[in-house]
Amino acid sequence: MTEPARSGSGTAPPRPVDSFAETDEELPSHRWWALAVIAIAQLMVVLDGTVVTIALPSAQRDLHISNADRQWAITAYTLAFGGLLLLGGRIADYLGRKRIFLVGLIGFAAASALGGAAQNGAMLFGARALQGLFAALLAPAALSLISVTFTEVKERAQAFAVYGAISGGGAAIGLILGGTLTEYASWRWCLFINIPIAVVAFIAGTILVTESKSGGGTSYDIPGAILGTAGLVALVYGFTQAAKTGVGWLSVEAISYLVGAAILLVAFVLVELRSASPLLPMRVVLDRNRGGTYVASLLVFAGLFAMFLFLSYYFQANLGYSALKAGIAVLPFSGGVVVTSAAVSALLPRTGPKPLMLVGLAMATIGLATFTSISDTSSWAATVLPGELLISIGLALVLVPLSSLALTGVSDNDAGVASAVLNSTQQIGGSLGTSLLNTFYASAVSSYVIAHHLNPSTFNPLAAIHGYHVAFWIGVGLMAAAFVAILVLVKAGKDDIAAQPGVPAGA
Repeated sequence: MTEPARSGSGTAPPRPVDSFAETDEELPSHRWWALAVIAIAQLMVVLDGTVVTIALPSAQRDLHISNADRQWAITAYTLAFGGLLLLGGRIADYLGRKRIFLVGLIGFAAASALGGAAQNGAMLFGARALQGLFAALLAPAALSLISVTFTEVKERAQAFAVYGAISGGGAAIGLILGGTLTEYASWRWCLFINIPIAVVAFIAGTILVTESKSGGGTSYDIPGAILGTAGLVALVYGFTQAAKTGVGWLSVEAISYLVGAAILLVAFVLVELRSASPLLPMRVVLDRNRGGTYVASLLVFAGLFAMFLFLSYYFQANLGYSALKAGIAVLPFSGGVVVTSAAVSALLPRTGPKPLMLVGLAMATIGLATFTSISDTSSWAATVLPGELLISIGLALVLVPLSSLALTGVSDNDAGVASAVLNSTQQIGGSLGTSLLNTFYASAVSSYVIAHHLNPSTFNPLAAIHGYHVAFWIGVGLMAAAFVAILVLVKAGKDDIAAQPGVPAGA
């Protein structure tokens, strides 16, 4: 994760601007205990990105969720999280980072309890959206608290290294934890588990974390937040409607939502251009290097989130894996990212960002293409594992330079919003990719069932395999598009990389 700045993402301003209750010289061990609390909260937020993916097949069966609608269990969370992240950072800056951190913890726990007790799909989706909302308050507040708590360069480097390790390893932990809870307890515990974690972090945070606020203005871009989030929700809903039987891409419902999404997103851009305190300053996005970075991030995570979704269903529905075995089967992917990232950090100053990213995207594209050959008789070791390793190594080659490029040539005032936009593109890309690929999956399965005169009310393994192949090919196209975006737009060399001491790469 990259360090946020005061402008929009919950970053810390220089010491004189902040009201800060204690000096760095006071209670040094106190600071590290505070970091432990913040790290626990971040782990909880990161876990929810993968823990539910492994549990989703079980939740779908229990709550009778359709194939077209199941993606809302993921996209409701990521859309709310990514869409409100910038606003959440501003709220934390102005109302108090500790206060918003604690509010985020309690709200996240309450939303998790609601999701765990869900009686139908709508209740689960609503709870996941609430989780995303409170995560959008919690995550930038947590980063800001690290920034204002650790001001000495060496200590800040150590603190962000801990935070980055939690962010990078959390996805792997989520896969194992989700599988274990689903298999030995219930999918509901994948949500209930957040409650004790949040309560412990809240109590410890009340005691150990020190309050701080921004000394600047208190202007909120509420219209921008509403328009941007509403536009993204309308876009995803349009994709979902297109996937439903008897509706399709050319239906009035689908077209209406997609046109409405376009209008809302254009209005968002116009509001941002005219706002005195925009959530998304256009000068940040329109820089060539950063613009290419954001486009690539959006496309990469669109393909990546969908990969996890379809592999989870392939392992459990087609190969008959338990939830735990499915989590373990995806684990090499997370391990490959964590291990390779350290080597990439050392290479980046020597090569610059572009060569690494192009090689990484080529590897990820080839890796995802290998999944288009899976079948009901495929061997995990021979067919899936090579693709997972290619994608994981390739992704590490992409993510480390991405975080540096997001800050290349940016002013101090815009550093936080630049890194926060990168985080938002990852969440929003995941939302749009999951809904889009799930739509094509559902359409492909329906077409296969009709063409082969199969029973549409039962699970058809060959129809599902066909749907996976279609979805993976679209994912390949998204990765290839990211390659083109970096090739054409990014011009920064190794001398242009922004120096960000102590800030770990990746998101």
